[in-house]
Amino acid sequence: MKYVLDTTWIIEYLRGNEQVVRRVQELQEEGLGVSIISVAELFEGVFRSKTPVENEQALRDFLGGVTVLPISEEIARVYGEKKAALAKRGAAVRSLDLLIAATALAAGTALFTFDSDFQRVEGLAVLRG
Repeated sequence: MKYVLDTTWIIEYLRGNEQVVRRVQELQEEGLGVSIISVAELFEGVFRSKTPVENEQALRDFLGGVTVLPISEEIARVYGEKKAALAKRGAAVRSLDLLIAATALAAGTALFTFDSDFQRVEGLAVLRG
């Protein structure tokens, strides 16, 4: 696995954003991962939507083509380290986003995201496209 996709990228993929769909298809050959945190956020969106049955199926279809990464002790350690470092700098990143960042860091991958908050996480390779 070479890349982790953030929730923002997956949402754009599921919405049919042509550039994102094309890029995800290219990247799948190299290996794509998704944090279980993103999966939880996406299921929240599914159940808030007007068409949850269709949206859940689309999400499940997407998840069939990626590796879903669970929270591990290493991810928890990286999360704690980065959360403390951000607090010392007076910077904030939402906890769920920081868990996604920690997942990419622990996996040694870059993170594809449209969310600029991830740029505050030292050592994280952030890719936008």
